[in-house]
Amino acid sequence: MTRDLYNFRSRSYWLRRLENHDRKERVPVDEYTIEHILPQNENLSREWQHALGEDWKRIQETWLHTLGNLTLTGYNAEYSDRPFAKKRDMKGGFKESPLRVNEGLGALESWDETTIQKRAERLANVAVTVWQAPSVSEDVLSAYRSEKEPQTSYSLDDHPQLEEGAPMRELFEALRKEVLALDPGVTEEILKLYIAFKAETNFVDVVPQKSRLRLSLNMAFYELHDPKQLAKDVTNLGRWGNGDVEIGLSSSDDLPYVMGLVRQAFEKQMGDLEVAG
Repeated sequence: MTRDLYNFRSRSYWLRRLENHDRKERVPVDEYTIEHILPQNENLSREWQHALGEDWKRIQETWLHTLGNLTLTGYNAEYSDRPFAKKRDMKGGFKESPLRVNEGLGALESWDETTIQKRAERLANVAVTVWQAPSVSEDVLSAYRSEKEPQTSYSLDDHPQLEEGAPMRELFEALRKEVLALDPGVTEEILKLYIAFKAETNFVDVVPQKSRLRLSLNMAFYELHDPKQLAKDVTNLGRWGNGDVEIGLSSSDDLPYVMGLVRQAFEKQMGDLEVAG
């Protein structure tokens, strides 16, 4: 309810999924765009300032990009920074919107901090039914739970090839910095056998070796543009890591080029999410 969901990497996905969940007749929302009900414009009109009250600036900064203030529309250009009442009553406005995410907007008299919070609460209650946590009984869990809990967390200390002073440590740190800089949503997970870098899921896995870093790109080999032919096709070959592309990185001189290949795997995953959404 309070998170910045506009700058969330999968913002198109979550709004589309929220709209079409449990529908047998799906709404083709690909042509819709994201609308801020309370506008983004830092120089809010007098009408909006009056509607929000004396504390309008704090309200805008706090709630602008959050669940309660975001919706989908085909009339983004027409809405522009208009006051709420005009967005509600105009042709194609909230009163006429067929979208579930706009339910209730046509009946509101104003748009302020209270109404934003109430809408966020309603949509959050819907969201927990869309993205449900799995419910598994204790009997089922106990059948699969080993007597000794396996190690579930690892660090770079668990990879001897990356210990302080090891030849590959400095190269790994340089690669790590570049990969994490691709997007604020990229995360790192250190596993027993490799280090995974994820957006929605793994897009590049790094297996530390004595004299090189072996990278696995999570994409089909034929999809990769690799003019230097540095990558290797490992389709259907047993390898630690995910994907059909293997790259060996042993020198910082090759890092800029290798990052160009890694970026392709990242952008492919982001593109697939947009299509799926």
